[in-house]
Amino acid sequence: MIIRKMYEFENAHIVRFCGSQRCRGSIHGHSYKCEVLLSSNYLDNAGMVYDFGYMKLGIRDLIDSFDHATTIFSGESDEYKNDLKKYSARWIEIPQNASAEQFARIFFILIRRLLELSEMKNGEREVRLYSVIVHETSTGYAQCFEEDADNENMGKIELEDIKFSPGVMAEWRDKKMFEKLVNGVKFSYEKDC
Repeated sequence: MIIRKMYEFENAHIVRFCGSQRCRGSIHGHSYKCEVLLSSNYLDNAGMVYDFGYMKLGIRDLIDSFDHATTIFSGESDEYKNDLKKYSARWIEIPQNASAEQFARIFFILIRRLLELSEMKNGEREVRLYSVIVHETSTGYAQCFEEDADNENMGKIELEDIKFSPGVMAEWRDKKMFEKLVNGVKFSYEKDC
C-alpha cells in the first residue's frame, strides 16, 4: 500500500547550464509542491502504513528548510555563493545544480535516511520511501525513485555535502536534526493527534 503527503515551499535558485537563458542567468523562484510517497506491505496497530502525524514532524522540517530560501549549487564561484549567503538568512547549498530533478533526489536521500533512523513505535513494519515528486510548476514535475537517488550518472549526492544555513537550522524542532542524520543517531517522535 502507498500513502502520500503533500508539502509546499517557495524557493529561489539559478539552474546553471540549462537551455533557457532566463533560468541559467537569473535568480528566480517557484512555488513548489513536494509529494512524499511511503509504502509498506503491512499496516501498523492503527491500520495505517505510517501515521500522517509523524510525517508532520521530521519530514516536514526537512522540506520546510527549503521554504523562503535560496538553494545554491556548490559548484558556483565562491564570490557568488558568499554574496547570496551574505544577504539571505535562509539558504541551502547542495552538491548538484538546483533543478527539480535534483531537488527530488536530495529530498529522497534526506527522507530515506530519516526513516531509516526513526524508531517505529506502533507496529509499523517495512515502511519505505517509495518516491518523491517535486512539482516546479503546475504543469511540470520530477519524480525520484530509489534507483534515481543513488544513480551516480545523475551526479553524486552525499549527506555531508549538503549545507544548511544557521537561519534554517534555528527553525528546526530538533536543532541537531541534520547532525543526527549524518551521524546515524536514532529519532524518536512523540506526537499528539
